[in-house]
Amino acid sequence: MVKIRMMRMGSKKRPFYRVMAIDERKQRDGRPLEFLGTYDPRLDPPAVKLDLEGIDGWIGKGAQMSDTVRSLVNGVRRGSGAAEASTNG
Repeated sequence: MVKIRMMRMGSKKRPFYRVMAIDERKQRDGRPLEFLGTYDPRLDPPAVKLDLEGIDGWIGKGAQMSDTVRSLVNGVRRGSGAAEASTNG
């Protein structure tokens, strides 16, 4: 099954995340099927950039979102201040 989850990047104590579609059997930092956005929790407010069309496309194919990604997507759809939705990818 395909999951939409986050990959941790950045250095020690400076987290940065990439949202990706990946087979659930792969490791957290494994090779993704597609990158779908970014999340930087260190900014105030946190920066969220997501490809909502890409996420909806994967969900239409049966992918499932992790709880954290689901909350980020819901925040973007509600129109949180720093959240930005990208349609280009």
